[in-house]
Amino acid sequence: MSPHAAPGWGSSHLTTIGPGPVALAPAEQLAIHQVLVRYAFALDQQDLAELESVLTEDATWAFTIAGQSDLGPVTGRAAILRFVREAIDAETDQRRHNLVNVVLRGADAGTAVAHAYLMLTSNAGGGSGVIATGFYTFRLERAGGGWRIAELFLGTDNAW
Repeated sequence: MSPHAAPGWGSSHLTTIGPGPVALAPAEQLAIHQVLVRYAFALDQQDLAELESVLTEDATWAFTIAGQSDLGPVTGRAAILRFVREAIDAETDQRRHNLVNVVLRGADAGTAVAHAYLMLTSNAGGGSGVIATGFYTFRLERAGGGWRIAELFLGTDNAW
């Protein structure tokens, strides 16, 4: 079975955390964006130390594939790192997590919510292509002198 999503299937996930005011200076907004980019690069470079640095200790990670198959939540930074290590060990290609259309949906001095689209590409066997699309919802907290991902939800439009 190869699940695929109906148009607009993710809308209910995107609206569960309603938009709010973004009460942050541009430099703080950029700092949040950088955490998201560091997250994506850490996955692509299989850099678990970097991934660890962008997650809160009690972070949660949940997924749904085409609105049909749920995974997680994986709870706690250590559990997330184990989960990612297992996924990395199974990969035989170079993946790129392209985060596009990143938008802050609400932020204050201590918390932020961001949405982003995912375009997951793969380069294997001399060819490259898009293997999945989807969206993220990130909830970040100010912790340890910077921003960290406290909750991550990934909804993919297709299985791969």
